Amino acid sequence: MKAVTPERQKLLIQSMQSTLRKLESGFKRMTEKEANTCLIKKRRDAVKIALDSLEHAWHGTDFPYEMSDIFEARTVIAGILPSVKRQYENTKEGSPQKTLLERRIASIEAAIDALDTHIR
Repeated sequence: MKAVTPERQKLLIQSMQSTLRKLESGFKRMTEKEANTCLIKKRRDAVKIALDSLEHAWHGTDFPYEMSDIFEARTVIAGILPSVKRQYENTKEGSPQKTLLERRIASIEAAIDALDTHIR
């Protein structure tokens, strides 16, 4: 993994936590509406594993996942990245949304990096 300052680590973990909260909230709303939750559940689970991989890489926390789950999470997270980058490109320069998306992209890229260390 690339070297990241403790301050940057904190920002990237907070960004991934924010993404996880949004997915958990969306999953709850969709479950209440009895909508199809397959995709959001897959993304929520992948982001949780990605967050745990960052915390494991930077803080040495437990990382109790099977290789198949790690590989699936990496695939799902990598699949999210292009849409986040497209959103970033369409966001007004200097806006708070642009900053949020910059951090989200960086956190996804760091998580992919962390997950790759478990796959190798």
